[in-house]
Amino acid sequence: MSARDLPVEAISVPGTVVVCCNPCQPWRDRTVRPLPRKRVRVCTLAPRTRQPVVCLLNGRPLPPHAWRRRVARNDHVAFIVLPHGGKSNPLQLIATIAIAIYAPQLGAALASEMSITSAVGVALVKAGVSLGLSMIANALFGGAGSLRTRDTPAPSPTYSVQAQGNQARIGQPIPVIYGRHLVYPDFAAQPYIEYSGGEQYLYQLFTIGQGYYDIEQVRIADTPVSSFAEIETEVVAPGGTLTLFPADVVTADEVSGQEATTGVALGPFVANSAGSSANYIGVDLVMPRGLYFANADGELETMTIVWRVEAQKIDDLGAPVGGWIDLSGSVSYAAATTTPVRLSYKYSVAAGRYQVRVTRLNAKSDDLRVGHELVWGGLRAYLRSVRNYGGVTLLAVKARASNNLSGNAARRINAIVQRKLPVWDGTTWSAPVATRSIAWALADIARAQYGARLTDSRIDLAGLRALDAVWSARGDTCDIVVDDAQTVWDALATVARCGRAMPFVQGGVLRVVRDQAQTLPTAMFTMRNIVRGSLSLDYAMASDETPDAVDVAYFDATTWTERIVRCALPGSTQSTVRTVQLPGVTNRSQAWREGMFMAACNRYRRRTVTFQTEMEGLVLSLGDLIAVQHDMPQWGAFSEVVAWDAATLTATLAQDMDWSGGPHYIALRARDGAVLGPYAVTRGGADNIAVLDDTPAETPYTGTQAERTHVAFGPGEALYVRAIVLSVRPQSTTRAEVVAIVESDAVHTAETGVVPGADAWQLPITPTRPRVAGLIARSDALDVENAVLSWAPAPGADRYLIDVSADGEAWTRAGETSATTYTCRALYGPATRFRVAALGAALGPWAEVLYGSSAAYMWDADPDTPMWSVDDSLPMWSY
Repeated sequence: MSARDLPVEAISVPGTVVVCCNPCQPWRDRTVRPLPRKRVRVCTLAPRTRQPVVCLLNGRPLPPHAWRRRVARNDHVAFIVLPHGGKSNPLQLIATIAIAIYAPQLGAALASEMSITSAVGVALVKAGVSLGLSMIANALFGGAGSLRTRDTPAPSPTYSVQAQGNQARIGQPIPVIYGRHLVYPDFAAQPYIEYSGGEQYLYQLFTIGQGYYDIEQVRIADTPVSSFAEIETEVVAPGGTLTLFPADVVTADEVSGQEATTGVALGPFVANSAGSSANYIGVDLVMPRGLYFANADGELETMTIVWRVEAQKIDDLGAPVGGWIDLSGSVSYAAATTTPVRLSYKYSVAAGRYQVRVTRLNAKSDDLRVGHELVWGGLRAYLRSVRNYGGVTLLAVKARASNNLSGNAARRINAIVQRKLPVWDGTTWSAPVATRSIAWALADIARAQYGARLTDSRIDLAGLRALDAVWSARGDTCDIVVDDAQTVWDALATVARCGRAMPFVQGGVLRVVRDQAQTLPTAMFTMRNIVRGSLSLDYAMASDETPDAVDVAYFDATTWTERIVRCALPGSTQSTVRTVQLPGVTNRSQAWREGMFMAACNRYRRRTVTFQTEMEGLVLSLGDLIAVQHDMPQWGAFSEVVAWDAATLTATLAQDMDWSGGPHYIALRARDGAVLGPYAVTRGGADNIAVLDDTPAETPYTGTQAERTHVAFGPGEALYVRAIVLSVRPQSTTRAEVVAIVESDAVHTAETGVVPGADAWQLPITPTRPRVAGLIARSDALDVENAVLSWAPAPGADRYLIDVSADGEAWTRAGETSATTYTCRALYGPATRFRVAALGAALGPWAEVLYGSSAAYMWDADPDTPMWSVDDSLPMWSY
């Protein structure tokens, strides 16, 4: 006799109640007891405590409002008592903690209670408990606002406005970039400065990220470096060689502008740290006031400074090794200039650690007419190494100091880059190519050394290739900078979410499933193969706090700032809006589509069905579409085919069917569990006789060697419901529990609409420097020597300044006003010039007008007097 021949009671595992008081170590401080024989409510089993308690029913979080349900004899109930804490959505916080900590132990406990001892069996139970728990918690309590989980408080130089800029993020992960994105690269080496030909040069080496990249544009703030003639750049691919400048250079911070005095050595200062070896020493010397003597005639005469640079090898403890080495000899420099002089020298030394000193050899003149100071400006050590930066792309920048380039701007270097990844063509991998594909980003996370390090045999490459075609057709991409510490699974989930997908492991193979419209169920479950009494239906009831619209926050690829798009279904009041972060999405249309999908899921996917079945449940995968027929919620009617007439396409069913209403359809379960049909049927000679209108793809089985063909029957589309598999959890060696959410086609059609445009800024923009426009000058009607000035209001202006001039060169303040008109005397007659400027946060540009060009006396009131006179003795202008 096989297990499936036994009655349900014979193979049931007695239920247990577990109360855990230590969520961090659930195997300690816990009590385990059997369920009472009488069916009781969950709430009666809960521990009496004022602390937060989370309940897991058969490994699934059970919200408090559902604790009034009665437990079955083989249910396993776990209560986890947690410390106080958590203010926003505490149920979600509690469930998340419980799932993260307790699921593996619960799986082991369930395996033990079920008498499963094999390693494979225990692993299956643990996997079953874990599979779908996060999705269930998300469905019950709402998902997290962002998937970008941070293990450290270090801000992102890309996504944090306050942190945007170049940094040396010591101890932080090297960024990994997918798709196309703006990045503020981190320093790969310590920046340093040299002087050459009187010019100052800044050398900076940056890490773009791990892997290969196309560098679309290098910028300083918002300006391309092509606008700066004084900047040179070099991109170094993984394994390449930097040629623009030496990179392994360290600067001694102790040397910072000390003045050298006669005969007294400056230093010594240590050039390089213990454990390092330098083969070059760099010294910067500065004459800050120039080098000159100003004679009595005001002319500059030549002055000279003489110095010596010495170095001494030291060990890692700082003790001298040998004597002082004269690097420069007696160096003499002469000049007659008031311009600061900056000199850099580079000396070759034997490999080692050094301390350096500088001595001025001639006396400094204290005459006030003399510029004769010598300052030690910098000390560098060029380390002896052939630096291999590994599989990263580098950006080298050499910048000459100028008026165009400020010190702050030098720390605002950024680049727009696009990742290059290998692409699977179905047989082999290509060379890395520029791509924004979600699929190949997922493959890289799975295969890379900084990722899961999986072999190709453990990745569903065919599935990724098929999904890549779907995402490419839709225009879905992933553009993201991963610059924080997170798990491989978090990274996979974040990238997959850009394509409405999620990763999962099945049979040791990493797979990705996309939530998309499906037409044909992969399996059918009926009253025949659903364990009696195991089906339950949960409704997520809407309340006043249920969101009816979604604000999707995404990082826009046009402005490289966070933008928000409102996603609301038709008929939504938008009274309760939830904001969701979508890292990796940089396109407004894609963000809107995903937001509309979320809003539709929130409205139409509110029924979760749970049932137990036999081992056929274990063949299901996450995201599979299944057909569920059951009498309890009136999802169609069930029967079996007991006879089949192929000639007349007539099926004799085991039970009578209700033929009222119509038309009616029938669906058959194939021998491999798939769904055949549905087929339109008509009533035969009796209520249990159904005549199909088409030949089924598989002949119904009516024998006794296997289960007879299952039938789902009903009017229209009411013969079963379609549901999406959320999780499959083994309950014993022959039974599994399936959790699915009832599907709705409206979820997948919600995105068919017009993407709302970006909202324009509705508030007035206040200019920092308001501009005066429409300035005119008229003469007073009663006195032409009085000028009446008027102009249009200038946004952002607090008041206006008025000046008067005879020649447009020398100006005199005529007055100030907060109005847009002003009357004053035309002091210079028709040659009088006026100018007006608006004063806001700063003074705006001046607007000018010539009084004689528009005053009334330009025209003579006597029509007999010509406007223009050929006699130059007559004035052109008449009063």
